[in-house]
Amino acid sequence: MGAGSSTEAEREPLLVPSHAETNSPPVNSRVYGRRWLVLTLFSLLGLMQGMVWNFWGPIQNSAVHAYGFTKSDIAVLVLWGPVGFVPWLLFMWLMDKKGLRASLLLSAFLMLLGAALRSIPLTEQHFRRWLIHVGQFLNGLAGPTIMSAGPFLSTTWFAPDQRATATAVASLFSYLGSAASFVIGPLVVPAPNDTQAATTMVAAVSDSSIRDRIQLVMYAELAAIAVLFAAVLLYFPSRPPMPPSVAAASQRLSYRSSICRLLSNLRFLMIALAYAVPTGVIAGWAGVLDMVLTPAKVSQVDAGWIGFWSIVGGCVFGVAMARFADSIRGMLKLILVLMLAGASLSSTWFTLTCLSTFTHLPSTAAILYTSCILVGIFINSSVPIFFELFIETVYPVPEGITCGVVTFLGNLVTGLLLFFLTFYCTGKTGIPLVSIIHVL
Repeated sequence: MGAGSSTEAEREPLLVPSHAETNSPPVNSRVYGRRWLVLTLFSLLGLMQGMVWNFWGPIQNSAVHAYGFTKSDIAVLVLWGPVGFVPWLLFMWLMDKKGLRASLLLSAFLMLLGAALRSIPLTEQHFRRWLIHVGQFLNGLAGPTIMSAGPFLSTTWFAPDQRATATAVASLFSYLGSAASFVIGPLVVPAPNDTQAATTMVAAVSDSSIRDRIQLVMYAELAAIAVLFAAVLLYFPSRPPMPPSVAAASQRLSYRSSICRLLSNLRFLMIALAYAVPTGVIAGWAGVLDMVLTPAKVSQVDAGWIGFWSIVGGCVFGVAMARFADSIRGMLKLILVLMLAGASLSSTWFTLTCLSTFTHLPSTAAILYTSCILVGIFINSSVPIFFELFIETVYPVPEGITCGVVTFLGNLVTGLLLFFLTFYCTGKTGIPLVSIIHVL
């Protein structure tokens, strides 16, 4: 009797909400075709933000000759990306209170202003370097929204069976922008490999040519960002007229309650640590990849191709894994374990290859390239899967706030790595950075 009464009491509260959730909201749910336009605009902004952030690392040898930068300056230029995450709480609050349109418009404007400032062709090199630093910092301020809002956009606009794929596309396009910089920079901007043996007059002409090519790329990026800003200004709604799913229409926690819930959730913090350390290290490492591989006798162009294929491979593999996760739910943890295991083996292989003097293992260009590319593929492809796992772990915390916290932690790791790198920029820079990845 008591058991029967207890069972009814336990069942009734569960059955009523379930009936309301499964019958009422789907009647008013709808998926709009314009969601692809929204995703495209957001992804292209992420592409440009990643390109501007990773502009100087792949051409660091050319930048040293053209503008008088030091290796520490290059590390600081890359460091402005993580520094831009310092006011991340402000951007997450704006997204939560005013919607994605307001937050994205502000981020796009900061990108436009930063790209314009660094493109001003001043003849005084000291002031020119300052404008470049300010431009990189403003571009970094767009990072909290660009890198965190992908899951929020996918939940707001896409049906559940497309959500992981949309998250992967929105999240990985900023990485694809970094990959594009690895190719565009070294191909358009000439490397000053032969200037040391040339006369002073030839070296001066070469430096002027390098500056002209760098200026050309910066103008092109400025024009692309201006077009995207105008497009977002004309049309980028915060949400569709009707939600695409029950999850999109459900009530979420407030901003303050969400932060408290995240910081008190031990499981979330452990997963966040597993995300932040490898992705943060690989992001900072990729930003100065040319500097890292210079001691291994890898040219600026070859280093660019290594960075390109490692990121592009991660993006393609990440979208494929996200599509697989859309089809088979409940396997996110297993997928992540396999990816991180592959990253650990690849980074160990890469480290031992770079330390061939001590390990006496074969060190060829093919081995170096393959191991380095595999590290990027395994770690970069794990990003959208991590985001989906975060959302499932802390629901009903809003997706933008959740991913804002973890991307801040990842950029904190990146910032610490680049900060210490500014104090250690000798010819052996590659060894400690590789060792850090090996520790992971």
